Amino acid sequence: MTKAAPRYVGRFAPSPSGPLHMGSLVCALASYLDARSSNGRWLLRIEDIDPPREQAGATAEILKCLESHGLHWDDQPLYQSERSHAYRDALTQLGNANLSYSCNCNRARIKAIGGTYDKHCYHQPPPKTAATATRFDMDRALEALKVPAAYQFLDGIQGAQVQDLRSQGDFVIHRRDGLFAYQLAVVVDDIFQGITQVVRGADLLPMTAQQCILFQCFGYTAPHYHHHRLITDAEGNKLSKQNHAAAINKHRHEANLIQAISLLSLAESHQHRKELEACDSKDLLSWAVQQWNVENQPSDSSVLLE
Repeated sequence: MTKAAPRYVGRFAPSPSGPLHMGSLVCALASYLDARSSNGRWLLRIEDIDPPREQAGATAEILKCLESHGLHWDDQPLYQSERSHAYRDALTQLGNANLSYSCNCNRARIKAIGGTYDKHCYHQPPPKTAATATRFDMDRALEALKVPAAYQFLDGIQGAQVQDLRSQGDFVIHRRDGLFAYQLAVVVDDIFQGITQVVRGADLLPMTAQQCILFQCFGYTAPHYHHHRLITDAEGNKLSKQNHAAAINKHRHEANLIQAISLLSLAESHQHRKELEACDSKDLLSWAVQQWNVENQPSDSSVLLE
């Protein structure tokens, strides 16, 4: 008997460091369309594990914005701020497997040596009284898993990838200030939510192999990844909250969706856009689901927001 393939489970995982901008709407829409076109589930995760970067009221604004654009998620949102116990258990698991170590090196030292960590604290452990971060031991992990440092995987949009894990160094999984690092939290939560497909921006492509290795260390297979091109401004900067990207106008839902659909290359012609202007949000999303095929997404790294 052939084992049934796991049902599609995707997700959108914004951080509440500010309201959604067009770049984040494009990311939300891409992951939504991929899930709905596969008759799958689309989950929402709020990555609220970095309080210093979070903006008061941003979570509520993000939820309202998604709903007002017809992007309705399945199940209840998962809040990373409520998941500390799971991240702590994961840290313990890696520590018991000798796949992590303490580090008190600061960013200035790492920058001075070229930006790639040199395992200084692995060879010279910091005092037990020192405030330390926890780093993932890549060398030990590669040895334990018997996988090559030149890690290969197939991205659904960007194609075949090879990332040199040793050259990336041992990355932080628990910060010196006590906060859990994104790399650890995202893998633990993808496992918990049963995520099978990840559609996200190409800025996260370089850290994907690290996440794949973490999945294997926890005994799981990584999801299939699809990294779409980034939306940039006239200066070539990625639209982001750090770059002060303008928040989405909450009063023009259909126009926002049409722009996002066009940025995903689903309605590139003027005629297409004119036809879509007569649709409401529900009809726009229904049309886009029918048009969507992740394999047809452009593999270039960015597209200009006009």
